[in-house]
Amino acid sequence: MSDESGLGPMGDVHLLVAALRSDRSDVESYTRVLSAVLGDSLPAGMVEVVRQRSLSDRMSGREGNPVALHVRTDDRKLELRAAKHGGVTAEVHRVVRGVVISRKTIGVEEWLEELAGELAKLANHDAAARAALTKLIDG
Repeated sequence: MSDESGLGPMGDVHLLVAALRSDRSDVESYTRVLSAVLGDSLPAGMVEVVRQRSLSDRMSGREGNPVALHVRTDDRKLELRAAKHGGVTAEVHRVVRGVVISRKTIGVEEWLEELAGELAKLANHDAAARAALTKLIDG
């Protein structure tokens, strides 16, 4: 983020990680935070929520349960996915011209740091993203 926010870039990353980390152990929790706070302020298509819909969800018009969250940048895709036996798995994909050329499974903490770094870079260039990040940090 720029110096206008009053925080240095490393301070911003640590505050973002702390805000995202707080008591979140499932994809639905991350989905709520990223969609509600950041979704409208980030570029279209940057955050994608993958949902699993049951027959009753489809019949009632409900969206279904979030099972994965993708955050896309120019050269990476950060993915959180619901693990088979609870919890969350995290991956970072390297993307070249729309093709995933590598995947790396990482811990959720590292994923949060990667995400915070990407959001901080974006906020350096985008006032709406900067405002959304400030809102997330300030709670």
